[in-house]
Amino acid sequence: MEEFYTLQGEGFHTGKAAYFIRIGGCDVGCSWCDIKESWNASLYPPLATDGIIARASSYPAKSVIITGGEPLNYNLAYLSQGLHERGVTIFIETSGSRPLSGNPDWICLSPKKGSPPLNDILMKADELKVIIRDTADFAWAEENGVKVREGCHLYMQPEWSRRTAIMPVIISYIKDHPVWKISLQSHKYMRIP
Repeated sequence: MEEFYTLQGEGFHTGKAAYFIRIGGCDVGCSWCDIKESWNASLYPPLATDGIIARASSYPAKSVIITGGEPLNYNLAYLSQGLHERGVTIFIETSGSRPLSGNPDWICLSPKKGSPPLNDILMKADELKVIIRDTADFAWAEENGVKVREGCHLYMQPEWSRRTAIMPVIISYIKDHPVWKISLQSHKYMRIP
């Protein structure tokens, strides 16, 4: 769908420079998705993977974030191999509803109720980032938080359109449940892509 060089705005790696590869196509379809234009893969003509690898590895930060849509709708083995051969670290952001492909160095799992994550990905996740729209989402966060491997970083992130109302509730929840941390969409506050 698109490629761009910027700073990671969310989660554990907030503030790090990285090349983003946003893959079109998503079968999860969250109502609050801020990239709904990514859902229909047919709107974006296929690009040669070798060209994507060359562009991604040409930037000073040898870090790539593969996101979507839902990137695991595709086999990422060739892309992953090519990036690793060029010394690029791969971060993937996924709902975890499809089998893992490729060989990412870091998995950010953002589980969605309509398409729950597979157990295999829960056990491999380095970071669990649960979007909190209302208080019912705390139970979903906890349900997934007990399934991830020890050492997985646990984040709650306010859904952007509800951030003003839900932020104080998340802060209070985390103060009572300090295994969780808050993730903010800092790129939106800074107005960078």
